[in-house]
Amino acid sequence: MCMKAKEKVKLKIKTGDLVKVIAGKDNGKTGKVLQAFPKYMRVSVEGVNTMIKNLRPRKRDEKGQKVEYSAPLHVSNVQVICPHCAKPTRIGSKILEDKKKARICKKCKEILT
Repeated sequence: MCMKAKEKVKLKIKTGDLVKVIAGKDNGKTGKVLQAFPKYMRVSVEGVNTMIKNLRPRKRDEKGQKVEYSAPLHVSNVQVICPHCAKPTRIGSKILEDKKKARICKKCKEILT
């Protein structure tokens, strides 16, 4: 399924969340979300899905380099780890008394920060 770049999508996973990879070559690894790309339904997780990029030398006397970076994963391949129950969980939403919307853990029903 191809996502159109113009569609506006809201992700339930935010930058700074602790997530666990549930599918792919890094299955079972955990890490912190570095970046979220809602337009492409992807997140970049620290220490997961590392790739090496070869950079060419720019100047004549300079040497080329190998740069290691974390490539983005699809959102469906990661689950947020709840800070209260410390389990990978799905995320729901709840409207609080002050009319604000908050993310909640589906297992322990606690509010995620």
